[in-house]
Amino acid sequence: MMSARPIRASAVAPVALLAALAALLGALLPATAAQAAGRTVEGGRLDWGIKSSFQSYVTGPVAKGGFKLKGGAATVGGSLFRFHSATGSYDPDSGSLEASFSGGVAFQGHQKPDGAYELDLSVSRPTVKISGGGGTLYVDVSSKAKDSGEVTTASQVPFATLGLSGVNMKGGGSPIALTNIPATLTDQGAKAFAGYYAAGAQLDPLSLSADVKPAAAAADAGQPATRTPAAESPGASQAPQGAGAFADAAVDWGVRRTFREYVSGSVGQGKWDLAEGAQDGGALFRFPQGKGAYDSAHGTLDAAFAGSVHFTGAHLDLKLGKVSVKVENGKGVLSADVTTGGQDTRNVVPLVEFDAKGLKAEGGLATLTEAPATLTEGGAQAFNSMYKPGTEMDPVSLSVALDAAAKLPALPNLGSTATPAAPTPTPTPAPAAAAKAEGTSETGLYAALAVAVLVLAGGAAFLLVRKRRTEAAATAGSAGSAGSEPQD
Repeated sequence: MMSARPIRASAVAPVALLAALAALLGALLPATAAQAAGRTVEGGRLDWGIKSSFQSYVTGPVAKGGFKLKGGAATVGGSLFRFHSATGSYDPDSGSLEASFSGGVAFQGHQKPDGAYELDLSVSRPTVKISGGGGTLYVDVSSKAKDSGEVTTASQVPFATLGLSGVNMKGGGSPIALTNIPATLTDQGAKAFAGYYAAGAQLDPLSLSADVKPAAAAADAGQPATRTPAAESPGASQAPQGAGAFADAAVDWGVRRTFREYVSGSVGQGKWDLAEGAQDGGALFRFPQGKGAYDSAHGTLDAAFAGSVHFTGAHLDLKLGKVSVKVENGKGVLSADVTTGGQDTRNVVPLVEFDAKGLKAEGGLATLTEAPATLTEGGAQAFNSMYKPGTEMDPVSLSVALDAAAKLPALPNLGSTATPAAPTPTPTPAPAAAAKAEGTSETGLYAALAVAVLVLAGGAAFLLVRKRRTEAAATAGSAGSAGSEPQD
């Protein structure tokens, strides 16, 4: 009978190490999977022309119409609309993406004697949903039927099917990028399009870029904010000083869409530069740090803002600075110091008049959103008579923080890769997810650990099998072969 012998340390070490590594790997991998799933999309833009032939028809000699941008949407390139501020989620493991964008565009044409339009269609809030290799574009649509004139409004209509053949959405980093993805009108989209096109019609391809928060940042976003001593400082809770004074204010104005397109286009061959605190919101400029007085009872506002915008190009040198706004009796005037040719400056020139009846205070914030604006006589002179007095200019938006706790509306978030130019066309859809594999180093670490576990598992098994076979051979008194080594 064989006597029991103690197991040597050389046999225990691989087993102990194997157990430790297995425990470590088991603890790490579930955490990684949890981090990878459901990351937050925050910031980005979608460029889409809807259907360029429809644009041409609306603005052409038959319909004699046009389009208006709303909600901070912009134009880019020759015929693209840029929607902004992506929100949603992305799962790099499955490749599922949901990204909703802000902004809209309204088309109008065939104006009737009473001023109404026979063609009246608006598209807004496009949302891209991709899952399981397929994708759909959803939009909010308001349209007037061609025959009856009945207006139909629908939210998040499955408007177009996206062509994602050959596109791999898995494992993307930030930003997620899609370029020139084909879009085909659906049955529901055709109905929402007021019957102008049949289901199956090819719409303009779309391109998007969406910023994805790292897993840790996304998790932190759901946690309550930590209060800091600065937030509790006496100055933060003090009310504005003086009669009618407010804590902060901003005015948003894009000047005029076609003027921006002229400046940056092949004719103007120019650009614009922001200075002194002015901010670029894509389709508008924000002049911040407003100071002045606001009377909510009488609806009056007198405010001066920081920032300047300087347009330069072929035969063009125009700077607008020291913007101010006055509101009284439901009417508003936006003025600015106007400098032409880099030398001649005229102070406090009334540029546009706008409808201010919508300026209302709610809580600690008074706002006016996209009020229609027209050019004044002084504004026409500022633009060197490029436009006549009364010409429609970009709408004006105002936001006034009545106390320090109120926050002004955020500017459109175009994402980390937003550029003023249109995406470069490609013959075929580009790979969907940008190949920057965020978290690659983590994946490599876990893969290495897994390989180590497998190697050690094979080594430990080999040592144990060899030991037992050697002991069995010695006991039997034979020289039998130990057999082939186990495969890893």
